Amino acid sequence: MDIAIPLFDRFTALDAIGPYETLSRLPDARVTFLAAEPGPVATDNRMLKIVAERALDDLTEPDILVVPGGIGTRAMMNDTQLISWVRNAHRTTEWTCSVCTGSLVLGAAGLLDGLEATTHWMAMDTLASTGARPTGRRVVEQGKIITAAGVSSGIDMGLALAAKIAGDTVAQAIQLGIEYDPQPPFDAGSPEKAPDEVVAMCRSVEALIDAGQPV
Repeated sequence: MDIAIPLFDRFTALDAIGPYETLSRLPDARVTFLAAEPGPVATDNRMLKIVAERALDDLTEPDILVVPGGIGTRAMMNDTQLISWVRNAHRTTEWTCSVCTGSLVLGAAGLLDGLEATTHWMAMDTLASTGARPTGRRVVEQGKIITAAGVSSGIDMGLALAAKIAGDTVAQAIQLGIEYDPQPPFDAGSPEKAPDEVVAMCRSVEALIDAGQPV
């Protein structure tokens, strides 16, 4: 079972690693990090790079596709190579998935027209512009397309997909194996729960990113 995770400049590490940690534990799973060209790819904070073992053209028919998000997805929405590859891969995948703003890439490829989908809470308007119907649910399944909300929800998506592929017992064993038992020190994981000043801080950072300024 080939699982492809395409990487691109300024992707978010956990968007890719969360699904990797869950799906790589499935029986017969082969997870491959891809990029336009093989080699190290920088994450959005520039302090970490993950190596893409193969080029996009080396794996054109994965069984499962997982598109991570990150600052770089805005540019990737107009990247003809990646968009074409995603569109073509989707024709034969068993599951096509995204984490965070990775759904913007799916939307740009025309895969979300009229479908419910989710993304990071600060990218809902951009998601709507692709023809999708944004929803705040953490994991959204529409046929063979599964989208996950921001960053950490990629773990939830990976476990939900593992259950569909291998059953609840295997998925629960994976959850226990990675000891995914969230007990955060704050109840500030959504804009509805976070204090107003925290939401404002996040929006100010996003505004800098949209303006192309360093953060």
